[in-house]
Amino acid sequence: MFGGLAFLHEGNMAVGVIGDELMVRVGPDATEAALARPGARPFDFTGRPMRGWVVVASSAVSEDEALADWVDQGHAFAASLPPK
Repeated sequence: MFGGLAFLHEGNMAVGVIGDELMVRVGPDATEAALARPGARPFDFTGRPMRGWVVVASSAVSEDEALADWVDQGHAFAASLPPK
């Protein structure tokens, strides 16, 4: 998906990897808070930012705890959606 590796929960994408960056599906309501975190920026793969998604620089997830926090957030949102 998007030319990278994606991880799904019951058919819904939670997180993925493009190059050396992490993309996280945080959901529309959590986008602004996620963008305020270090290393996060809007997910703009096609020229139009996708609301509910962020890209996190590899430097911001170099520590296991930071990576786990982002993965947990993506998983929590994907788990809140109906299975596909």
